Amino acid sequence: MSETPLKPIEIGLTAAIVGIEGNEPLILTASAEDDGKLARLPFGPFDAVAHRTFEMGLRAWVAEQTGLQLGYVEQLYTFGDRGRHAEAGDTTHLVSIGYLALTRAAPGVAPAPGAGFEPWYRYFPWEDWRETRPEIIARDILPALNQWARQSEDAATPRPLSRQDRVRLNFGTEDAHWDEERVLDRYELLYEAGLVEEARRDGRPAALARQSLPPLGAAMRFDHRRILATAIARLRAKLKYRPVVFELMPAEFTLTELQHTVEAISGRLLHKQNFRRLVEATALVEPTGVMSTLTGGRPAALFRFRREVLQERPAPGLRVRGRR
Repeated sequence: MSETPLKPIEIGLTAAIVGIEGNEPLILTASAEDDGKLARLPFGPFDAVAHRTFEMGLRAWVAEQTGLQLGYVEQLYTFGDRGRHAEAGDTTHLVSIGYLALTRAAPGVAPAPGAGFEPWYRYFPWEDWRETRPEIIARDILPALNQWARQSEDAATPRPLSRQDRVRLNFGTEDAHWDEERVLDRYELLYEAGLVEEARRDGRPAALARQSLPPLGAAMRFDHRRILATAIARLRAKLKYRPVVFELMPAEFTLTELQHTVEAISGRLLHKQNFRRLVEATALVEPTGVMSTLTGGRPAALFRFRREVLQERPAPGLRVRGRR
């Protein structure tokens, strides 16, 4: 009896590096000569000889590919689905360890050739609710998802919720039903329904059965848009129980700048007075005694993050709620 040859397994390290510029959340992308027009996140293989830890390997790859020295880093998730990171004819099964990293370097960084910051809403235009409910949801997403949801369920992969329930849960028709943390759930639903370019590239039947795909954001190479969705969801959730937003802020800032940064990440507008009362109640910031004249209007007080708060209580954060 012949044995089935085992496919080689490699461990990859992938970084979703977030910065803020002009009230817009940015993601650092890198490219190589064979990348074509698709953006990708910085990534490289883990070398057990050269890299003592996964994180050290990640920092080395990011520095080499982008010229950026990382500060805040945390591990996201391990991605190992077959077919979502494969090249044509490549039999290697790549297990990718994803990381979230935050940087203040976005405005002035001089990245390596082929690297640069891109708005993350370029890849997820349905996630930006700051001005209004994105038109792309009613115009392109819901009609296609509702059509898919009316089809027979896939008996091979039973789920606790029906397709129609999952559409309502993730793409609620009213603002009150929108959960900004379900970024990955929404992307995976679009992928399963064959509505994003990555599903066609990976040969998913639902995508191949369609004559054309709606323009639902820019595609990324490999499964990097999936990793980015995971990073955005993690950051949006973490805002509420850890002061990670200050890893994206300059040393001194106005409360308006802080509010705009939280809004940019969460994709939701916040009530100004409620936000300021929340910041005051959490004691996360303290005034510097200096006024900023760069606001374009009346001078505004400058604040700084109180790092002492990390020792005062275990999980300080900004449990903000979006304006309805």
